[in-house]
Amino acid sequence: MQAIILAAGRGSRLGSMTKDKPKPLTELAGKPLLEWQISSLKTASVKHITLIGGYQSHHLLGYGDNMIENPNWQTSNMVRSLLCGDEVLCQAPTIISYGDIAYQSKIVSALMNCHHEFAISYDVAWHALWAERFDDPLSDAETFIQQQGLVTEIGNKTDQLNDIQGQYMGLMLITPPAWQRIKRYLLSLSENKLNLLDMTTLISKLITIGVQVGAVAIDGGWVEVDTPTDAALYEAKVKLPSWHHNWQD
Repeated sequence: MQAIILAAGRGSRLGSMTKDKPKPLTELAGKPLLEWQISSLKTASVKHITLIGGYQSHHLLGYGDNMIENPNWQTSNMVRSLLCGDEVLCQAPTIISYGDIAYQSKIVSALMNCHHEFAISYDVAWHALWAERFDDPLSDAETFIQQQGLVTEIGNKTDQLNDIQGQYMGLMLITPPAWQRIKRYLLSLSENKLNLLDMTTLISKLITIGVQVGAVAIDGGWVEVDTPTDAALYEAKVKLPSWHHNWQD
């Protein structure tokens, strides 16, 4: 098993915290998010890690096993970064990780051990996490509905808790056969549409054209750092003995 970490973004909402380094190098409890990610991936027996870099990418050198540049990082989203990893994705099943999250290795293992060609993990305990981050959790949460282990809806706004069985957390598994279908769809888009496409919209579009997306449930054990407030909140959480005890289960 191999992995790709989408590490091209700056993370402008983090302000001065990412003034001279890419978002995945934001520190959490004494070490960059990227180091938390690599540690968990390796503990889950991921053998090769590729970074997709962009903003201040020279700071990423020395992390992972190799790096691919997304030259369009300023005018595109993570989907464009994913497409930059085409050669890697064609070779073997791959764990895809957003660069602004940290997660316990058991979540990676759950994805690796699922039977789907294309799958995403989702947190059934999302509401407690969102309640710590937002006064109104529904202001940021998006729809997520699965039936019999397959995602049927993702990424829409809602004011109904029943529309949210969990929240996608930025980790997925893509096998080479699934990647061929995904790539065909991406290459059918105009350059402008491709650059504007975000990941949850891509997943939703793929579902509408018949691509099966597996849903792997997890129960906490991860954090997302989008703002300085997030960083401060999770600094305390990650330092808890219980978090460290479970980090490499």
